[in-house]
Amino acid sequence: MDASENEPAVGADLDAPLRFGITAEDYMLPARQQIQMVEPTGLLKATEAQGTQPGHEYQLPSTDVLLDAYRHLVVGRRVNDQNSALVRQGRMAVYPSSHGQEACQVAAALCLSKGDWLFPTYRDSVAVMTKGVDPVQTMTLFRGDWHGGYNPADHQVGIQCTPLTTQLLHAVGVAHAAKLRGEDTVVLAMCGDGATSEGDFHEALNFAAVFHLPVVFFVQNNQYAISVPLAQQSVAPSLAHKAVGYGMAGERVDGNDLVALMAVLDRAVALARGGSGPLLVEAHTYRMQAHTNADDATRYRQDSEVAEWLDKDPLKRMRTYLQAQGLLDDAAESRIAEEAEAVASQLRTGLGEDVPVDPQDLFRYVFSAPTTQLKEQAAMLADELARDAAPQETESAQ
Repeated sequence: MDASENEPAVGADLDAPLRFGITAEDYMLPARQQIQMVEPTGLLKATEAQGTQPGHEYQLPSTDVLLDAYRHLVVGRRVNDQNSALVRQGRMAVYPSSHGQEACQVAAALCLSKGDWLFPTYRDSVAVMTKGVDPVQTMTLFRGDWHGGYNPADHQVGIQCTPLTTQLLHAVGVAHAAKLRGEDTVVLAMCGDGATSEGDFHEALNFAAVFHLPVVFFVQNNQYAISVPLAQQSVAPSLAHKAVGYGMAGERVDGNDLVALMAVLDRAVALARGGSGPLLVEAHTYRMQAHTNADDATRYRQDSEVAEWLDKDPLKRMRTYLQAQGLLDDAAESRIAEEAEAVASQLRTGLGEDVPVDPQDLFRYVFSAPTTQLKEQAAMLADELARDAAPQETESAQ
């Protein structure tokens, strides 16, 4: 028998549980209650009531961090509502709103350091913007353009993925490459509850765990995979419990509590950066609006269910908390609202402009060095366009 067969798996993290003074099972299993630091009413909960336990303790984020997060939260809500209006005006082809999920979006971006990578889904536009991508470039994909709108390498942000779950594999690949190069890089990969039912989810988590990669898998459980409720997707105690099957740590957090999200994700990123391997964080939130503008949510959920989540709104909760702490006054609120409106105006202007179309782009960006066949096709198209333009030039000359 080869001696290596008796060695622990590549991804096994034997040190993390010891550092916290708990068993490996208690480290990998999520806390028995989801982590919630601020109640829906906006009141800060007592430490003993936040759902923490040994090995699952969280620090309250600093005042500066929370104020900055709230600013992005307000901008994100305004962007969601503005984009929904632009779809109705025909200036965007489709928009998957994250109205009600903005706290997850903001926390996902702000927990990362410069050089860390974010891999979003199609619903994570607010996270992409919060990571520093220009708002109009962020929304280019949704007006039906041929490209994603921005260069991923410029901001360490993957293009928003429409195919379900493929971004998790991309994230794991980047993390693996960074580890091989010895880089101090953490990758945060976002997905929804529906993605956890896909084969790519298993492959990504298993690969990340076996190769002990610095990836935080962030599941936004908004209760529905388009029209399929979570109960018809999984009967696991929670999606965070799936982590233990891969040998990684899992945690559950209130996805509408921005304070708790910042605390949990900050710690997850720090653990991943410190060599603890991948982690899975599940955020419980809710998609307040339809899946996209092409969806009729009334066919699969009741208005009363939506109304229950109105009282858990992350923006209202965070505003109330900051005001109660004496950290937010009317003047600051006005400045943030003006910034949000400026972003909305930028979107109205940018997405209202006609974009010149070059048909040769069909061939220009397929390969770095065009193949012979592509060159022939490009030449054929150029010839056709020239012949179509010739009669028009003759008529204008007459």
